[in-house]
Amino acid sequence: MRRLVMWDVDYTLLRGGGVAGRAWQRAFTEVTGLEWLASPVFGGRTDMDICAEVFAVHGVTDCTPERFFLRYVEQVRKVQHEFGEQGALMPGVRAVLDRLGDEPGVVQTLVTGNVPEVARAKVAAFDLADAFDAEVGGYGTDDSVRATLVRRSLERAEAKYGERFAPVVIGDTVHDVTAALANGALAVGVATGSTKMADLVLAGAHAVLPDLSDVDATVRILMT
Repeated sequence: MRRLVMWDVDYTLLRGGGVAGRAWQRAFTEVTGLEWLASPVFGGRTDMDICAEVFAVHGVTDCTPERFFLRYVEQVRKVQHEFGEQGALMPGVRAVLDRLGDEPGVVQTLVTGNVPEVARAKVAAFDLADAFDAEVGGYGTDDSVRATLVRRSLERAEAKYGERFAPVVIGDTVHDVTAALANGALAVGVATGSTKMADLVLAGAHAVLPDLSDVDATVRILMT
């Protein structure tokens, strides 16, 4: 059975330098005409979930997530070059992606809380887009619950390729781990975000890495 390796984006593959967050705020103010009051915790959450919180905090009742996301994507496209200028890849990422890309038994994709257009802009800024089959990913517009994103990605992969996959999820937050476990996936935590290794272990991760700089060890775990 081939493996479907589902990569989280932010603080797992890369850090975006705050570019998306600033675009989010500009889009919100343009769509609603309201001053930005407070930033939510973004880490590990879906954009649908974050959108609901932001609307509630600001008392917005006349705007849909779909309408907001259109403006948000427009804002991101205007500044997408800044991801590469202000952000950075996490250690070992490019080497791990290349190694897995050489494995015929692996399909790599993205399972991320980002809307698909923003996820693509982030990975493209670091010339990573070709590493992933983005068509079978799970994205922040699919559902507000992260576990559903993993399920959707697995369903898309199996429909496209006509075969069963062994799912593997790699991410930097407890949300990534619990979403993996809810779908019977191998859960690999990487402590390159704000979540400590111990908390990823406590969440039930099957393996936890400080980062991806040990390429051999990372590939071995993902292929276990």
